[in-house]
Order: sequence, then C-alpha cells, then structure tokens
Amino acid sequence: MFKYTRHSLKKLEHLFEQIDYTVRYEKGNFNSGYAIVEDRNIIVINKFYDVEGRINVLLDILGQIEVPLDRLEEKTAKFYKQLSKSVLSEEEE
Repeated sequence: MFKYTRHSLKKLEHLFEQIDYTVRYEKGNFNSGYAIVEDRNIIVINKFYDVEGRINVLLDILGQIEVPLDRLEEKTAKFYKQLSKSVLSEEEE
C-alpha cells in the first residue's frame, strides 16, 4: 500500500533526481497538470497541486519513462521496485 505523504513525495523527487530529471513546481497553463521538457529532462508541475496531486503526476510520468536501475542508490532502487509492484502495475490495468 502506497501512502500519499510529504515523505513519499520527497522520495519520488529524489528518485527523479538520481535519473537526472529536474522537478519544478510552477504556475502555468498545463492541460494535464504537468509538462515534460524532453530535451532537458525537466518536469514542470502545477504548483497549486496538493501533495496527492503532485505524487499522482510523478507516478504517471514514472510509468511513461524508462528508469535505469543501475543509476539508483540501493534504498531508492528498493523504493522503485515497491512502486513497480504496487502502484505502477495498477496503472497499466
């Protein structure tokens, strides 16, 4: 079971940091609440989203990109594998 807490959000942000993505929270006209700048690996999320909204956006993006496990720290890799088993696999169904 995944918990939508600030701690979980920080873990997700750290995961993206390890795979060279920059997560920024800004205001703007986002159709889906976020934008990915492909060339620079920058994720821009609507800053008015609450913690749950931010986590959902990051999980959505995480399901769309390939995560190189060899670049993750041991704790982060374990967290990613837990996400893959529970949350990310549910999104595919």
